[in-house]
Amino acid sequence: MLVDETPIASFESAPDAVQRPSADQRHAAGPLRPQVFNVRLASSAGRQDAAGVLLRRMYAWRGYAVDPAARRDGGRVTFYAETDGELIGTISLALDVDGRLPADENFGDRLAPLRLAGRRLCEPSRLAIDKGMSKRVFAALIHISYLYAHTLRGCSDYVIEVNPRHVAFYQRMLGFTEFGGERDCSRVGAPAVLLRLPLDVMGARIRAWGGSFDTPGAERSFYPYFFPLHEEAGITARLAALCQGEELA
Repeated sequence: MLVDETPIASFESAPDAVQRPSADQRHAAGPLRPQVFNVRLASSAGRQDAAGVLLRRMYAWRGYAVDPAARRDGGRVTFYAETDGELIGTISLALDVDGRLPADENFGDRLAPLRLAGRRLCEPSRLAIDKGMSKRVFAALIHISYLYAHTLRGCSDYVIEVNPRHVAFYQRMLGFTEFGGERDCSRVGAPAVLLRLPLDVMGARIRAWGGSFDTPGAERSFYPYFFPLHEEAGITARLAALCQGEELA
């Protein structure tokens, strides 16, 4: 049961936003209730290992490999989402604290000019969401990683490596743009494309659309599922308190 760390953020999703139970299950359990999700900092090796189990399961389902030692890399923080004590989503964020990110292995020539221009890079990675979960789980993990990277650590850009099949998804749903052609990614045993998203652009979209998912005619991306702007200050304060003095994993 993953319930011992203080939540960074909590939210409810309506029953029809996740996989619905069968008719027999509904009859046995009574009326459906909203499901409560919590996002937490993986501040112990045990929590990071639990996140790694989900990651390996979801990557194996897609036919990818995962380097189990990556959790011990310096400059990395991991968040996870849980409901009823069960881990259902995770994301890690690598900071450019030593002038090197995981993406440098395959795209170092593309990242070097950004650093020379004074950009402060970070790399979301090891993202895994259990099948059937609400879009808000994905959005919450991304939003909290943005607050940590941009608001607390002063990063200016996300760079990510994604499978070529997923490029259109990240472009359409989050606004990434291609920043490097297709290359082999040795860490997952599959081809990868480098994408970039300036975090001031992400912030502008959060301010425009965050929390509007139940509004008719809302933006057709993931941004309406982000937290509303008025919740950012409280989430950031809890995040800062949890991360104060915390060694990055």
